[in-house]
Amino acid sequence: MLDRLNFHHLRYFHVVAHEGSIARASRLLHTSPPSISVQLRQLEQQIGAQLFTKQGRSLVLTAVGETVRDYADQIFALGGEMMATVRGAPGGRGTLLRFGVADSVAKELAARLLGPAFETDRPCRAIVREGPADRLLAELALHRLDVVLLDEPPTALARLKLFQHPLGEAAVGVFGKDAQARQLRRGFPESLAGAAFVLPVPGNLLRAAFDGFCRSVGLAVAVVAEVEDSSLAKTLAREGRGLLLAPTALAPVLEQHYGLHRIADLPDVRIPYIACTAWRRIDSPQLQRVLAAGRDLLTR
Repeated sequence: MLDRLNFHHLRYFHVVAHEGSIARASRLLHTSPPSISVQLRQLEQQIGAQLFTKQGRSLVLTAVGETVRDYADQIFALGGEMMATVRGAPGGRGTLLRFGVADSVAKELAARLLGPAFETDRPCRAIVREGPADRLLAELALHRLDVVLLDEPPTALARLKLFQHPLGEAAVGVFGKDAQARQLRRGFPESLAGAAFVLPVPGNLLRAAFDGFCRSVGLAVAVVAEVEDSSLAKTLAREGRGLLLAPTALAPVLEQHYGLHRIADLPDVRIPYIACTAWRRIDSPQLQRVLAAGRDLLTR
């Protein structure tokens, strides 16, 4: 239990874990080695597991010790930031927001959604992690993230006791290099027959929607690459490797930064964007602004 954890003992352990020996730690802590040994034994008794093993003159962390060290790193880093913040020091971070962004979410869209978090009177520092949706949701369930942004409905919410906050749906456009875009606008979507595409991997909601659209109109395209990462897909499209599928809301960004022009939207194809949290109610003003900005962007 947290209320039984002695942070003085944890501090001694933290220094020993990083120094690799009690002797070196004693010089940093200005405490005798026997005193540190007692503190470590008491911490092991509290935790109920051995934290170190001896290898020659050095102490080596056990598997449990490595886990405790990782948590201690975070605890003492946050403690230092807390003191800097309340004292008004330059290193103070203000509010910390930990975002998870699924691989398949367009990074430009994620950046636009996160932007309002920094537009408040109180300083904000964001930690953004990218990865597979399932992994990010597991991190969210362990309260290692504050919010996870997805572009398809999650399947594990009930099991993980998480909550979803729909942001809206985005129309999906087909984008290509300027000359090709001008040519393919005529006779769309039949003009796409045989065209090269850089597509999301199978199993992705956008890919499934596009495959369904192609079947419905009897369209066959050439899939030159199947890519998990949306940034890589845009880079390949910029290099002329194939056409790109992307939210229509990003048309200005794709044209300015990637030289990709919107050909047309896919009829009746829309992608939902969802924010997931561990709490039904959102109390953070910064996070409230993020969700509000997302709904505004996706409902225009």
